[in-house]
Amino acid sequence: MTTTETAGAATSEAPSVMTDHDRGIHGYHKQKDEHLKRLRRIEGQIRGLQRMVDEDVYCIDILTQVSASTKALQSFALQLLEEHLRHCVADAAVKGGDEIDAKVEEATKAIARLLRT
Repeated sequence: MTTTETAGAATSEAPSVMTDHDRGIHGYHKQKDEHLKRLRRIEGQIRGLQRMVDEDVYCIDILTQVSASTKALQSFALQLLEEHLRHCVADAAVKGGDEIDAKVEEATKAIARLLRT
């Protein structure tokens, strides 16, 4: 077999790449504890809103807290989206084919949902 034939044979077989995503590890896995802490803090903000309504706090003060809670959730969503792009979409890019198209479409739809809020 010549060098040219060896190179041709090597390119005809697609390499099988095993990634974290294949093992069920999501992009947020390394920051899971930080994310949970952040979500608990947001949960506390929401409980604060309930308490404010229960205590008949001034409307504008409640709206200010709603704005802060909304911003906290949006910030969390953007961080999760970034991790999704770096992990899940990048994983699909390594594999190529239809999988990358599906992941890009999925991410695009997620971004559209975030923009609607």
